[in-house]
Amino acid sequence: MNTAEYAVGTLAAVAFAGILLKVLTSGNVQAALTAVIDRALK
Repeated sequence: MNTAEYAVGTLAAVAFAGILLKVLTSGNVQAALTAVIDRALK
């Protein structure tokens, strides 16, 4: 792989991480995760 391919791969990984962070920090997803954890601990 050359430098340009590494740059494109890094940019794609950062974009994916940003989208994943946005989804996981949304209210609906946090509520669902909290409910699953609460159920698992009871």
